Amino acid sequence: MRAPHSRVRGGLVARLASLVAGLFLFALAIVLLLESKLGLSPWDVLNQGIARHSPLSFGAANVAVGLAILLLAWALGGAPGLGTVANAVLVGTFIQLLTSIDGVADLSSRPLAPRIALLVAGIALVGPATAFYIGADFGAGPRDTLMLVGARRTGRRVGVVRATIEASALVAGIVLGGTFGVGTVAWALLVGPAVEGSFALLARSPLAAEQPVAAPVVIGE
Repeated sequence: MRAPHSRVRGGLVARLASLVAGLFLFALAIVLLLESKLGLSPWDVLNQGIARHSPLSFGAANVAVGLAILLLAWALGGAPGLGTVANAVLVGTFIQLLTSIDGVADLSSRPLAPRIALLVAGIALVGPATAFYIGADFGAGPRDTLMLVGARRTGRRVGVVRATIEASALVAGIVLGGTFGVGTVAWALLVGPAVEGSFALLARSPLAAEQPVAAPVVIGE
């Protein structure tokens, strides 16, 4: 499934800056959800479950899972691009750096109201994070590459394949003890509108190139 979106204005350096900034914002969004203790996205439920049953930290588990999915998608015929590799490596690395900050780790001990604010802010940040990352036009992330190659090989609709993959990750994560809750449901309902709205804002901003390009509709990691 493809949809028009705006590419970030400028040359290679500007696009690389957009890619890195988008991935950092995405990592920050994940950390805010993590510290809210109200539920994570399906893949992060899995990452947290793996971290609880291995020597890996949450950030390192994110990198390990991202690289494993990249290799699986590549083996199935989905060649990785710069954005694919950067997504697999940098999001988890940024998560590791952010969660090592004492003030960030203390957020999870706050009362419910501030933690709800963390949840809302985290989901909202996914929008601009995805717009900057995809706007850099360096290719889909590992999970999105797997989705696309899975749809091509099975002949199923992209939405069906994506839902199946994410549901499998979620179930595995819950079994491993990852945090499933209202935040997980809120993510499922709100992340799409957040990303769509951010694409629209980017297209109307001075940061956008004049002509929109076609690219896979992807959501973050």
